[in-house]
Amino acid sequence: MPEYAGDMYVDKRDQLEKIEPLCLPDELIRAVFDLKGRGTGFLAITDKRIIYYDREWLKNKQAIVSVPFSRITSVASEDSKGFFVQKGFFVSETLTISVQGEDIKTFEFRGGDKAHLAHMIIMEHLL
Repeated sequence: MPEYAGDMYVDKRDQLEKIEPLCLPDELIRAVFDLKGRGTGFLAITDKRIIYYDREWLKNKQAIVSVPFSRITSVASEDSKGFFVQKGFFVSETLTISVQGEDIKTFEFRGGDKAHLAHMIIMEHLL
């Protein structure tokens, strides 16, 4: 069950507990989303970066990966149903982030509303 604490969104408390020690003293966690799919377990968004758990980083090695907002070049949502937005929410559960100098990374959320919320939080920091 998702939790809201002020402006923070959290799907699973244990994922939040993995992210908290990684944050800088002045860093604010905005959200931690539980993801589906084989590659990534969760995506955290702070006021400085995105952080995700990648089970397939560098040839089957697991890693916590941090990407500062300054390195993100674009954020996209798959238009799989022919409509990009429906009643204020992305139809797609998939969000793709392009990182400067690296490949793109695709995240599959547990609902289009969560993909939309992640998109909105990231864009707040990019624009």
